[in-house]
Amino acid sequence: MVKHWIDELAEQIYQKLLERKKEVYVFNGGLSVSGLQHVGRLRGEIILPETIRRILEKKGLKIKQYITLYTQDAWKGKKGQLNAFPDPKEAEKYKGWPLIKLPDPYGCHKNWVDHFWSDFGPYIKEFTDGKIELITTTELYRGKLKEFTKITFEKREEVRRVINKYRGRKPYPEGWIPFEPICSKCGRIDSTEATEIVDNEHVRYECKNCGNKDTTEISEGKLNWRIEWVGIWWSLDVDFEPYGKDHATPGGSRDSCVDLAVNVYGFNPPEGTPYEWVSMRTKDKQVLDMSSSGFLGFTPKDWLEVAHPHIYRFLVLKTPPMKKLVVSLYEIPQYYSQYFKAERIYYGLEKAKNEEEVILKRSYELSYPHGGPPADPPEQVPYTHIAILSQILPREKWSSEALKRLKMSGHLPEKPTEYGVKRIMEMMEKAYTWVQKYGGDNYKVELLPEPTPEILNEISDENKEILRKMREELEKITEWTEENTKNAMINATRDLDPAKRKKLYEDFYKLFLGKPYGPRAAPLLALLGREEALKYLSKI
Repeated sequence: MVKHWIDELAEQIYQKLLERKKEVYVFNGGLSVSGLQHVGRLRGEIILPETIRRILEKKGLKIKQYITLYTQDAWKGKKGQLNAFPDPKEAEKYKGWPLIKLPDPYGCHKNWVDHFWSDFGPYIKEFTDGKIELITTTELYRGKLKEFTKITFEKREEVRRVINKYRGRKPYPEGWIPFEPICSKCGRIDSTEATEIVDNEHVRYECKNCGNKDTTEISEGKLNWRIEWVGIWWSLDVDFEPYGKDHATPGGSRDSCVDLAVNVYGFNPPEGTPYEWVSMRTKDKQVLDMSSSGFLGFTPKDWLEVAHPHIYRFLVLKTPPMKKLVVSLYEIPQYYSQYFKAERIYYGLEKAKNEEEVILKRSYELSYPHGGPPADPPEQVPYTHIAILSQILPREKWSSEALKRLKMSGHLPEKPTEYGVKRIMEMMEKAYTWVQKYGGDNYKVELLPEPTPEILNEISDENKEILRKMREELEKITEWTEENTKNAMINATRDLDPAKRKKLYEDFYKLFLGKPYGPRAAPLLALLGREEALKYLSKI
């Protein structure tokens, strides 16, 4: 019996959690809002733990899930970050500031974090069941992380010895205070050095950037990043947290944090699993790693404009976490095709031919952000067909006319399912947006009122004859379905060699669209309807 990788992982975590004997277990994911909150960030820190949580909740476990935003991190002022501001040169003054203190470059939100979180945070509930609590390190430093900082000050020599095992050439000296205060003069958090612990609430520091010397409360700063990570585990009592592949190397950052948790702070670190980054494929087929601070990628908001959240969840869940996942807004129709195949396998309408297709079935089942699949198989209409329909019908006729056309063309039965209808109507809006933004000219349908005399004059006598024959074949059709229109067109063009057939279809598209290309001809005619389709061909 083939087991989905996420079920295997969930079972391993389940056994480990039972050993902890807790009433409520805690899952966490961590993100730094350093810039663009791209869709790739949903993979490891949100969808992966959320799906495992839902599987384990069905086994009877009580689980609380957090997403922690690292808002005290220093703003690095990389090129992409600087370019977010109207005046990048002037924005250099913010280098080293905590992210939460940085102004919103666009002036519409309270700060940098709020602005860039706005295209991500509100959409998490669309991609998940929504039972995820948001917390920031800024908040934690006023509570549990403040407490953890005091413990760290008491244990700082032990902390230093453990961290130095992993630092190699640059060990921290004796007396090192692992705390980074925010400078009261220049605002930086990355250029200060704590020089003295005044009491368990205050430290004295010196700023290497502006020379300022001052005393500050420990809520106005942050711990060294490794210790802070351990501090979040301790503060939230985390039992499971995935981590990016950069932390996964033997002797790397996660190993050092586990060492600190066990041997300095004396608690059990969370179970974890590494995951690979998500990349994007551009219009010209380049594959690039998405980057928050590099402002490379697209957001969950961008995705939802053109596709259902189920489709993204499906892509994440069918791809093992350490395998590279590449997504593209230009390839949305292909993703729907893959999803529909998995749907057919799930409902037994298509047989799984191999292990990979069995994985598709479970990935489909888990792709629903809320609840599970409907009882009956929903109707499937190809995304590109919906894209055509959304353009040939005026928007005000979408709700009344779209279903009629799809029934007529054979894509929908007389009594479709409620879920199938809902999905189609949502796809109309998404596919229309996709054509305008990413689909390219081939998918754009702007019907001519009728073929112009110039277009008619350009068509050779030979092609006019074949197009007339095509019209005659189409007129014989009793049921105007896509299959029947396709067969009629094949009958009319079966004697043509590839070069002549290509030229004929260029003329065909000119009749309807005024350009020598367009979406696939059979769906176009089927969705146009008999009367409208024959109207253009009758002009020959």
